[in-house]
Amino acid sequence: MHSDRHTLFEALWRNYLEVTPSAQKIRAILGETQGQTIINDHIALRTFNLGKVNLDKLAEHFLTLGYRQGGEYHFEAKKLYARHFEHTDPSAPKVFISELLVEEFSDALQTVVQGLVEQVPQSAVTADDFLYSGTHWQVDYDTYQQLLAESEYAAWMAAWGFRANHFTVSVNALENFDSISEVNRVLKEHGFAINSSGGEIKGSPDDLLEQSSTMADRVEVRFADRTATIPSCFYEFALRYPQANGELYSGFVPASADKIFESTHAGR
Repeated sequence: MHSDRHTLFEALWRNYLEVTPSAQKIRAILGETQGQTIINDHIALRTFNLGKVNLDKLAEHFLTLGYRQGGEYHFEAKKLYARHFEHTDPSAPKVFISELLVEEFSDALQTVVQGLVEQVPQSAVTADDFLYSGTHWQVDYDTYQQLLAESEYAAWMAAWGFRANHFTVSVNALENFDSISEVNRVLKEHGFAINSSGGEIKGSPDDLLEQSSTMADRVEVRFADRTATIPSCFYEFALRYPQANGELYSGFVPASADKIFESTHAGR
């Protein structure tokens, strides 16, 4: 496991950019080219709740770097469970890890997913690069479609494996933008599609968190039998509000996160 937080996040970022080329363009639009430092609010990772690769196994990579558990979240419709993790250093990005509750799906989906996870070598899970190691299996396009019909999340995992599903721009730290709606407006002017599920802005000042996100890039992926262009990863934007004690809220809003997951949906 990485002994240095910065090295891990740098590797996750490079891996994410390989399938999310829009992120670099968006950073430039938000002012990086004018010397603005883009601060990463959080990253999100996905997995299955099967013992070998479950949420706790991914979390271990962060716990060894000084992270501690924050809140936990249940997504009943999507059959997901999640937790977020925070570092003792408040400038460190937060980490949101979700896992698919595999046993709540059809026997067919369970069989496919168990088959995928069986192919992950035990040694890979504790290796430095596990969180950005991609797939450890081959899956054909029909199997991907079969999973997609039942769970977009399961299909995404089958196609992309272990990698950051999204990075998140801290709107609080942007010099040229004061609101999420302004970020959305400028990105739309540049031709980016914003996830409109549940409204373009998820959450409110009352929730202490507002979020929006682009729709995932569409990138070619190599399946066992063919290549196909499918949704990969997306870029999120978060604006946090102060709590009664004056500190910015550091948690997540389940109703908003539920809609953010849909940024990788093919149909939008």
